[in-house]
Amino acid sequence: MTTSTEVYYDPYDFEIDTNPYPVWKRMRDEAPLYYNEKFDFYALTRFDDVEAASVDWETYSSARGTLLEMIRAGIETPPGLFIGEDPPVHTMHRRLLSRAVTPKRVRELDGRIRELCAQYLDPFVGSSGFDIVQEFAQNLPMRVIGALVGIPDEDQEGVREQHTVGLESSDDEGDGALILSLGEPYRPFLKYRKENPADDFLTELINVEFTDVSTGEERKLSDLEILNYVGQLNAAGAETTTRLIGWTTKVLAENPDKRAEIIADPSLIPNAIEEMLRYESPSPIQARVVMKDTEIHGQTVPEGAIMTFLTAAANRDERRFENPDEFNPHRDIGHHLGFGYGVHYCFGAALARIEGRIALEEILKRFPTWEVDMDNAEMIHTSTTRGYSHLPIVL
Repeated sequence: MTTSTEVYYDPYDFEIDTNPYPVWKRMRDEAPLYYNEKFDFYALTRFDDVEAASVDWETYSSARGTLLEMIRAGIETPPGLFIGEDPPVHTMHRRLLSRAVTPKRVRELDGRIRELCAQYLDPFVGSSGFDIVQEFAQNLPMRVIGALVGIPDEDQEGVREQHTVGLESSDDEGDGALILSLGEPYRPFLKYRKENPADDFLTELINVEFTDVSTGEERKLSDLEILNYVGQLNAAGAETTTRLIGWTTKVLAENPDKRAEIIADPSLIPNAIEEMLRYESPSPIQARVVMKDTEIHGQTVPEGAIMTFLTAAANRDERRFENPDEFNPHRDIGHHLGFGYGVHYCFGAALARIEGRIALEEILKRFPTWEVDMDNAEMIHTSTTRGYSHLPIVL
C-alpha cells in the first residue's frame, strides 16, 4: 500500500509518546490512514474518521480485545470483560453492570470523594510542595472505586499496587498479559460478600438473574464474570482518572492565566475538565479487528487487519476544533473522543468526570498557585494510557 515513508508512529516508542502531537498532526495531514509495518497495524487520526469507525462495531470488532498486544498475541477475551466484546454479548454484560453501578450510587460518592481529597491534600497545606500523582492522584480513584464496590480501605492499597505493576510494563506484552489476571485481586472480597450479603455492588452482581443471549438459558453471573467486571472497572477507571488529575495539574501550571480564570469563576470547572479530556486524553489509543475488506481514503484495509483509533490525535484535529493545541476552559466542545464513542463509550465516564471536577475544586481551594518540577517528573509508558507516574509540584 502507499503511505508516507517519512511519518512514523509507534505506541511503544517512548520518545514519540513523550510528545506525540507533532507526529499525530503529520499523520492527520499526510497519512490519514497510516500503516505500521513493524507491528502490523493501521491507524486513524482524523476526528471524523475515528468517530465514524467507533460507531461501526460490525466492521471494527472488539471481540478479540481492544489492546494492540492482546490482539496480536491472540489472547481470548475472558468472560465478563465487556470492553472486549461486541453486541449482543457486550450489551448484555454492560446492562447487567449498569444495574449495580447506578447514577444514584455514583452521585452518593460526592461526599466520600471530598473526604478523601481532604485526607490526602490537607497534610501538604503550608508545605513547599509534594508529588501530586504519588501522594494524591493515584490514590483517590482507587479509593473511590473501592468505596463504590465495597472493598475495605485497608485492602485497597494492595489491590492498587497489583494493577500498577502490570500497567507499568514497558514492552509490547505486558498489557495483554495483565488482562488474564485482571479480576484475581478481588476474589477474596467476592467470597466474603457471598457469605455476607449486603445492599451493595457485589451483592447485586451475585444475585442478578438474566437470560444469556448466547445460549438462551436463564442464569446468574459466574465468579469469573463478576471478578472481571470489578477488575476492569478498577483498572481502567482508576488508571485513566489518575492520569487526568496529573494532566490537569500540569496543564494549569503551564497556563496560569487560565488557572486564575477558573479560580475567579469556579463554574468553569466542569468544562475545564471536559476540555482537559480533549486536550490531554489519558487513553489515547484503542484497537479493533477489521471484519471485512474496507476502503478508507482510497486504500483497502483487508479483513483480519488490526485497526487502531488514535482518539487523542483526533481530539487535536483542527478540522474539528479551532486552535486545537490551545487549552481553553471556555471552549464549546460539543463532544470529544476522550471516552471513546459508540457502543464502547467509557462505562465509567460519569464517575471520572465527578472525580476530576471535585479533585480540581479541592486542589484550587488549598493551592491557588503552583509550579511543576519537570526535572523530576516521570511519565508512565504503556500502549493504552499516557500521563505521569511522578509529578512533583512546588507551592
